[in-house]
Amino acid sequence: MQNNKLQILYEDKHIVAVNKPSKMLVHRTKIDSRETEFVVQRLRDQIHQQVFSLHRLDKPTSGVLLFAKSSETASLFHPLFALHKIDKQYIAVVRGFIESPKLIDYPLVEKLDKKTDNLSKHNPPRQAITMLSPLAKFEVDSPVSRYKSARFSLIQLQPKTGRKHQLRRHMAHIRHPILGDTTHGDGKQNKFARSVLNCHRLLLHAYKSSFIHPVYKERVEITAPLEGTFHCAINSLVDKAGYSNHEIETISEWLE
Repeated sequence: MQNNKLQILYEDKHIVAVNKPSKMLVHRTKIDSRETEFVVQRLRDQIHQQVFSLHRLDKPTSGVLLFAKSSETASLFHPLFALHKIDKQYIAVVRGFIESPKLIDYPLVEKLDKKTDNLSKHNPPRQAITMLSPLAKFEVDSPVSRYKSARFSLIQLQPKTGRKHQLRRHMAHIRHPILGDTTHGDGKQNKFARSVLNCHRLLLHAYKSSFIHPVYKERVEITAPLEGTFHCAINSLVDKAGYSNHEIETISEWLE
């Protein structure tokens, strides 16, 4: 992995966007001091210039990650994130069937890193909103826990606020945890994913980001293709669920 270059999704004179791999930290942190590979470091070495991270993705989450090429450009983007003018869309696989779109409006207490700040328990809950749209359902004829079959949904998530672990915590709150989430998820479902689907990652991917470029004043839309392991998990679910060719084509449209 050390010799692999990051996939650059978009680049101009002011910003660059990459497809962040799952299980890679954005930058060095005391929480995971043993890690030696970081997106910031690898991107800097790859394009031979300093970069400034504009936002974060959890270590196990893959997808669109934006960087500025100067502190001046970074300062132009900060208000866009603060005012929620960066539209972000995610793909996830969750436990159970989700039949219809949902608006999840559930305040979250800010979660701070225990090793660097122990004040999170004193913070009041803050507004957190997520839009959810179901894309496909899968039922696999394999027992999980007390259930005779395993049911999963492929969904699209749009966070309207930016709380830490918001999507993972919101899905756990409505009892549809994201597959592969070892912190907020279902251990028995995760074991099924590893043993039956051969999936050893969080099935959450930031697949699209769109915004008005603060320098060029034009709309920019950046899409990140799914990583191979995520694709394999979806293909395995499709195969084991016994979909027709038409249903497979419908699902594939979301995975291009």
